Amino acid sequence: MEPKQEEEEEEEEAAAEAAAEERRKKQKRDDMNEPKPDTTREAEAETETETSNSDTRRHFVLVHGPCHGGWVWYKLATLLRSAGHRVSAIDLAGCGVDLARIEDLHTFDEHVAPLMEAMASIPEDEKIVAVGHCFGGYALSLAMERFPKRIAAAVFATALMPKQWTSPASTLDEFFQRDHIESLMDCQLSFDQDRENPLASYTYGPKFMATIMYNCCPPEDATLATLLARPSGLYLEDISNETMLSGENYGSVARVYIISKQDKLYTEDYQRWIIETNPPKEVKEIEGSDHMLMLSKPQDLCNCLLEIAETYV
Repeated sequence: MEPKQEEEEEEEEAAAEAAAEERRKKQKRDDMNEPKPDTTREAEAETETETSNSDTRRHFVLVHGPCHGGWVWYKLATLLRSAGHRVSAIDLAGCGVDLARIEDLHTFDEHVAPLMEAMASIPEDEKIVAVGHCFGGYALSLAMERFPKRIAAAVFATALMPKQWTSPASTLDEFFQRDHIESLMDCQLSFDQDRENPLASYTYGPKFMATIMYNCCPPEDATLATLLARPSGLYLEDISNETMLSGENYGSVARVYIISKQDKLYTEDYQRWIIETNPPKEVKEIEGSDHMLMLSKPQDLCNCLLEIAETYV
C-alpha cells in the first residue's frame, strides 16, 4: 500500500471515530435534557385516589329480625360491597349460624351481645350507618343508646322504632292490638307459665312466611327462609323497661324510617303510626316491597341506604 493511501485511510478512520464520539456526546446531552417522569406527582395522585376512596367508603351494620340471621341480607350486602362499601351483617345470639340456643338465652342483653361486641370494635372516630329490620329495631335502638357517637344514622327498615323514656314494648303492644293471634297461621308459639309475660319464643311457619312476609319475593327466598328459620325470643320483661332508652343517647342519633309499601306483617298503616308517634328526621318509601324488603327490593333498599350515607355520614 502506498504511504499516501495509508495516510488517507487513517484520516478516514479518525474522522469516523470523531463523528461517532460527537454522536455519543450529543445523545448524552439529549438524555440529560429530556424531561424525567414526575414520579412524585404519580405517587401523590395514587395517595389522593386512596384518600378519595377512603372518604367515600362507608360501613353499614345490618341487624336482622326474628327467626332470621345475617344471611337474610345476602342480596343487599352484595350490592353494597360491589359499590365499594364495607358491610357487617350480624348474627344475633341464637340466630343464623350463632351457636347459642334459644333455651340458654334469658335476657335481651344476651340476645344482642354479638351486636354490642361488633359496635365496641368499631374505632371511635368511625361513623357507621346502622340498619335494623322488624324486631331488630329494638337491637338497633339499644346500640344507639350505648354507642351514639359511632352511629351517623340509624335506619329502621319496616322496623319497630321505640320512643325514649317510655317502654319500648309499647310499640309492640300496638302491633298486637292491631293483629290477632288467629292470623299467625302456622307459626309455632312457646309459652312459659312461670313468667309474668308467658310468651317465651316463637317460630314463623312456612305458610305464614310465604303468604305474609315473602309475598313479593322470589319463591326461592321463601324456601330458603323455611330451611334456615330458628326460634326467637321476645324478652318482653326487658323491653318493657322505661329507662332502656334515653334522650341523651338514643335520642341524639339521627333516625331514618323506610316504609315498605306492600308489607302484610307491619302494614303501611302500622308503619305510619310508628312514624307519627316518634317522628324521625327522614322518611323514605319503597314500592312493591313486602316485609322482607331486603330480598324483594334489594336494589331499591341499597339506593336508599347510599342516599342516607351521603346525607348523614
